Amino acid sequence: MVDLNRLIAGFSERYGSKPRLFSAPGRVNIIGEHTDYNDGFVLPMAIDRRTFVAIAPRNDRIVRVASVIVNDATEFKIDQPRELSLHTWAKYIAGVAWTLESRITLRGADILIDSEVPIGGGLSSSAALEVATGTALMAMAGATIEPEQLALAAQKAEHDFVGAKVGIMDQFAATFGRKDHALLIDCRSLKTKQIPLRNLNAAIVVCNTNVKHQLMSSAYNQRRAECEQGVELLRQCLPGIRALRDVSVADFGKYENELPDLVRRRCRHVVTENDRTLRAAQALQDGERELLGSLMRQSHESLRSDYEVSCRELDLMVEIASRQEGVFGARMTGGGFGGSTINIVRADELNSFTQTVAGEYRGATKINPDIYVVEADDGAREDSDNLIS
Repeated sequence: MVDLNRLIAGFSERYGSKPRLFSAPGRVNIIGEHTDYNDGFVLPMAIDRRTFVAIAPRNDRIVRVASVIVNDATEFKIDQPRELSLHTWAKYIAGVAWTLESRITLRGADILIDSEVPIGGGLSSSAALEVATGTALMAMAGATIEPEQLALAAQKAEHDFVGAKVGIMDQFAATFGRKDHALLIDCRSLKTKQIPLRNLNAAIVVCNTNVKHQLMSSAYNQRRAECEQGVELLRQCLPGIRALRDVSVADFGKYENELPDLVRRRCRHVVTENDRTLRAAQALQDGERELLGSLMRQSHESLRSDYEVSCRELDLMVEIASRQEGVFGARMTGGGFGGSTINIVRADELNSFTQTVAGEYRGATKINPDIYVVEADDGAREDSDNLIS
């Protein structure tokens, strides 16, 4: 976990001034995978692992930024967008600054970043960084925008400056997260509904496989194109549809044979996952752990077989977890090809679950996993008051 006072001391040593502190959470997606860029439904929750931005204003238009996580530093000018010679991690920060500058007038700043959100763990470290940085930069400028607009600016930065055509889920979770709640997002209307977790009566456990196969970027864009192809073909039978979100499970059953096999399987995942997500939100609200777990298992099988974004390590982690006492559901979470699984576990079985899953996974892969309970946390905020003066 990040030692905030040490972060502030490091900032003062580096820049010679006292900063303010801002943060945004990572997220874990309970269900609703690869549906966001298909105008569908997702059910993430912001988690109590955060990215922290220590920041102080400058009197020019230069942003100097350093990262504790990657032990690197750089700088860029707000007035010179699309200076893409920056290291990848810094493009997230510069992209947010350049995107916000088109809406408000920013000030230069000195920034130091640290994070509790694992990079490559499927818990959206990138969106946490974007939203925390955007919140901090706006505060330095004395400016505000609507939270929805902040999330959209962070998404646009990732599209335009990082090159990842991500959906809106991660940035919305980092912005709109609420303690003790999951967040049901309609990715077309951008309407959200807070789903209380008080009836779940179980722990939410993340198992990080600590592998990340280098397939995600190209595979992500390929899956997106396959879904768009499916919409074009299905539109011949269902003229009113704009995205797979508009196709019901029943209608897909009628017309799926009009699609080539690969496209059919991709579309089947999205259509059925949207249905599972809406049912899971209700199950979560009602405290129906068994139903939620069943929907999670179906989701993983669909991601493995139809969408083909799982991998050996994720499948193994889910298989091991599913055998344990007190486990209601387990599935991969995030984009896939590595990263983490999410598990719903009875509280009195947590110790046994953690030890057994870690041991079996380590024995099978020779990789040490990270396993930890997460709780739903608030979205982006200022944390300056939490520091010891």
